[in-house]
Amino acid sequence: MNPSLRRFVFVPAVLAAFLVAVLAGGCALPIRHTEPAVALPASWSEATARGADVVALEAEWWRRFDAEELPRLIDEAFAGSPDLAVAAERVLQAEIAMRNAGASLFPSVNLDVATSAGRSFSSGSGSSRPESSNLSLGVSYEIDIWGSNYASREAARAQFRASSHDYEAARLSLAAGVVNAYAQVLASRARLAIARENLAIAERLFKIVEARYRHGAVSALDVSRQRSTVLSQRDAILPLEVQTRESLRALALLLGRLPDGLEIGLAGLDRLAIPEPDPELPSELLLRRPDLAAAEARLAAADANVVVARAALFPLKLSLGASAGLASGEFGLLGLANPSNAANLTLSLMQAVFDGGRLRGQVEISESQRRQLLEGYRSTVLTALKEVEDALAAVERSRVQERTQLAIRAENERALRLSELRYREGSDDLSSLLDAQRSLFQVQDQLVQIRQSRLSAAVDLYKALGGGWRNGSEGV
Repeated sequence: MNPSLRRFVFVPAVLAAFLVAVLAGGCALPIRHTEPAVALPASWSEATARGADVVALEAEWWRRFDAEELPRLIDEAFAGSPDLAVAAERVLQAEIAMRNAGASLFPSVNLDVATSAGRSFSSGSGSSRPESSNLSLGVSYEIDIWGSNYASREAARAQFRASSHDYEAARLSLAAGVVNAYAQVLASRARLAIARENLAIAERLFKIVEARYRHGAVSALDVSRQRSTVLSQRDAILPLEVQTRESLRALALLLGRLPDGLEIGLAGLDRLAIPEPDPELPSELLLRRPDLAAAEARLAAADANVVVARAALFPLKLSLGASAGLASGEFGLLGLANPSNAANLTLSLMQAVFDGGRLRGQVEISESQRRQLLEGYRSTVLTALKEVEDALAAVERSRVQERTQLAIRAENERALRLSELRYREGSDDLSSLLDAQRSLFQVQDQLVQIRQSRLSAAVDLYKALGGGWRNGSEGV
């Protein structure tokens, strides 16, 4: 065929095939997104007992604790935590998968260049040297009639959003873990200091008992009982020392450090501020928690996967192919003298005739997975509501307990002073003094634990509310 005539026939054929692809694309199945129906309360039931010193949610909420070391420790954790690095790699993998899924919407172009030369021998006519060169360009495209490729890309995009939200959830959990571990270190140190202070008190009282025993004012039984108190106080110090070192190692692990070698300042637990974040409204929770956003994104991916599975049931998969090439009987790409050229257009149809119910089963599996994710989303929302209510209750309870415990400590300190004075004067026996000392030690130790619980409750509330995170990734 004349080359100009071939081009005259080939170009309209390509345009016709392109028109077929555009018209076929109009048959794509729509993606119907499932709307999870979860009834949310109008307000928090525990919010009525909130204190007046509430603060707004912020992205760097840990700065509200007024600890100079915390921002540095959390930045170090974000940079060095292996768990957070794993979550970041999952986001990268999801992004690559999304790009790969989007590539199926575009045609593929292949360039084939070949040249060959050889020599053949025959008994009658000597030898010959066949030579050839060819250059061809091929374009192929699968016409997405039922929208399967588009739905696959949307599923990959939703999975990418879910992985991104998982990363934010892991980041929030890591920050909360660092704050709690830091508070645990300070609490262990405070309890250790209290135990050492009470040991000093017990040793001082032991000297008083010994002096009175030498003057015949008390019996040897009183000396023995006070010596037993001193030994008990010494024995209580060792586990607290071990607990302090274990708390430091736990904090180092969160930072991605070696277990030993971490040093933090000497700030006391009572110097930390304990903020109370504003819970706002329950309806806002769906936009503030990354785990809820991740569950919603996975549900969207399941909706798209159902479309992919259903599209496989429909007939006809069309593939459009076009190629053009040059060929010559000479060796070398630069020697394409007197080339012959060719062009062709192919349109192939494929339809599964019998698959034993495999495609129908895949649809049922996809629909079941969507229902599973829907129930999982509902469960995640209900759990989130419970976590906020529990955290609000814990914040209020620990605040009241700390205020009460402070008053109890003041009374026990006064009782110990009076009991010691009366014992010196001989008005009270040793039992009253030992009871006063034991009660003060218990109250002091409980006060540290209550303050740590109050701080932990504030951290849990920040975490339950999403830590100032907002879902702004709808455009991804």
